[in-house]
Amino acid sequence: MTGHAERFTPLRPLLFTIAYEILGSATEADDVLQDSYLRWADVDLETVREPKSYLAKVVTRQALNVLRANARRREDYIGPWLPEPLLLDEHDPVSDVVLAESVSTAMLVVLETLSPDERAVFVLREVFGFDYDDIASAVGRPAPTVRQIAHRAREHVRARRRRFEPVDEVLSAQITGEFLAAAATGDVEKLMATLAPDVAWTADSNGKASAARRPVLGAEKVARLIAGMMRGAGTRGRFEPAVYNSAPALVLYDDDHLEGVITVEINDGRITNFYAMRNPDKLAAVSVRRTIGR
Repeated sequence: MTGHAERFTPLRPLLFTIAYEILGSATEADDVLQDSYLRWADVDLETVREPKSYLAKVVTRQALNVLRANARRREDYIGPWLPEPLLLDEHDPVSDVVLAESVSTAMLVVLETLSPDERAVFVLREVFGFDYDDIASAVGRPAPTVRQIAHRAREHVRARRRRFEPVDEVLSAQITGEFLAAAATGDVEKLMATLAPDVAWTADSNGKASAARRPVLGAEKVARLIAGMMRGAGTRGRFEPAVYNSAPALVLYDDDHLEGVITVEINDGRITNFYAMRNPDKLAAVSVRRTIGR
């Protein structure tokens, strides 16, 4: 058992990241890793030449099983579906632009529009650089088919994702600070000054918390929504700055009760997207720090 653990533990950040990017759920990724480790513990290590490829294959298969099983639940979901916010450990991967983009909320929202096989192939190829033979073994498709899937998924993502800008910590802190100051006053004009004209507010609640069930578009509408939220919360409500999914974020509290985590996308010095997680089921583990890698 010791030999299994010694080989599994160093790969855990990579394996967690694969599962999280396929599923968009940290808690489900944890379950996949636990199940994968139990399978790994029964393997004769002398038969495994490349533990990294072998374990990536096991994790991918388990994650795909979960993703397909969740398909009906996703169809019945009330309102927009967003990934679980991911709180990273102190070794934030901001210097690794590919990794930072791959766990960004914006990218995960785009990946949600892919089929399960397209999503797994894209993640394994574009983020982690696995060869087509290894990916084919992981998804159970011939290598030529995997090449076609990879091309299709790559074009799909390229057509739908916004331009990615690595996080400028100083600028992000400045813009987030200006937003927080404006939100505290409820001044719509000041809020609008921090927002891009085509800013979008997307909230995930599954009907379990007060939230817009359709994206709210445009600076004035989004500013008025935020101002209304703050007025409704009164002196109890507050935003606190944070970092989730390698991006600026706002943690919403009602007194000491966590009400939501809102990841923020910034481009050209203005906020372009708010992704507001209000679903209490997806907030249960947002204080757990994770380690990712590739």
